[in-house]
This record gives sequence, C-alpha cells and structure tokens, in this order.
Amino acid sequence: MIQIFTGHPGLGASVTLDNMHRDRKRIFVDLLRWAVPIVDSVFEVDQFDTLDATYLIDAREDGEHLGSFRLLRTDRPHLLGSIFPDLCEGPFPAGPSILEITRGCLSPRLRAAERLRVRNRLISTAVDYALDQGLSHFTCIADSGWLKQIATLGWDCRPLGAPQRIAGVMTGALQIVLSDRTVEALRAGGTYTQVALVHADAVTELAA
Repeated sequence: MIQIFTGHPGLGASVTLDNMHRDRKRIFVDLLRWAVPIVDSVFEVDQFDTLDATYLIDAREDGEHLGSFRLLRTDRPHLLGSIFPDLCEGPFPAGPSILEITRGCLSPRLRAAERLRVRNRLISTAVDYALDQGLSHFTCIADSGWLKQIATLGWDCRPLGAPQRIAGVMTGALQIVLSDRTVEALRAGGTYTQVALVHADAVTELAA
C-alpha cells in the first residue's frame, strides 16, 4: 500500500511523514552530503515541504518508511523553477498540468531487490496518480546515476538541457511526457506494477 499525503501538516503530525524526513536526512545529508536544511539534527525539511506539496509514501503498517516521492506544483515555487532554471536550455516547463517529482528517497535499510521493487511501486503510483489527475508531464532534477535510470525505464523522457556540475556532481533536468501509452511503455520495460493508493486520512480512520 502506498499512502498519499496532500499538503504537509508539519513535523510531529504523522509518524510516516516524520520517518520519511529521517530517511531523507540519512540519504541526502549523511550519505550524499547535500547542503540542505536540517531540523533538530534529525529531519531533512526544506522550503518546498509546504501545504502545496503532495507525498507518495510506501510504508509499513507501523509507519516505517520504505520509499517516497514528493510532487510539487510547477505553477507554484518548485525546485527547478526557483533554484535550478539554468539546467534548462529554454524556459523551464511550468503550468497546472505539470508536476515536479523531487526528493525521491529509498530507505537505506532496504536490500537491492527490495529497493528496485519499492522504486517501481512509487513510479507506477506516480504515473497512475498523474493520469487520474489529467496531467501531461513530470519534470525532475537528478544526478548522473539517477538520470541514467530514469531515462531507461520505458517512458517518454526528454532532457531539458545539458547536465551541469553542481556541488561536484553532474546534474540534469528532465521532462517526462504522460499519455495513455505511458503505462504500457513502463509495463513493457518491466517497471510498471499496479499498487493500491490510499489517502493518509483514510489510514488514520482505519487505525482509530
């Protein structure tokens, strides 16, 4: 089961969200050494973790975080438009039909096979969610390792500009075209798997 959180309620409001922020700190700060904000020396939380953000989180029943994506509206402040527009050779794609995928995070506790399974579940759910919302594109920023993975998953993925070196790592921006053919393309590439998407408030009600 993957939970969807619409808007960020703040730290302490959700065990699942808090565990996601803990793993984001372990991955992006402790491992990758990103210079990003940290709260209480435990949580990685930035200026885009707001009520405008949407989160897809693969988690166990006890709230243990397995993996997550953050989705940002591109007609509001977002990573590519606000901080890294120079990664695009032309104007950065933005509008009500475009979402930015950011902070893709897989738990450091997962073994390789489970990392792949969780990654595919998140990608599949993100596509299903976007198509259900009538969206036309994703954008994303990724380092060289993730760029190669993203580009070979089977979907229609297009670079927005030449990768640039940022903080010592080659980093690029991509645009992913969404259509009624996307699911079949991902399925043919071995990526797509159908997953139940449950709103976080429904999970809370079931546990009450």
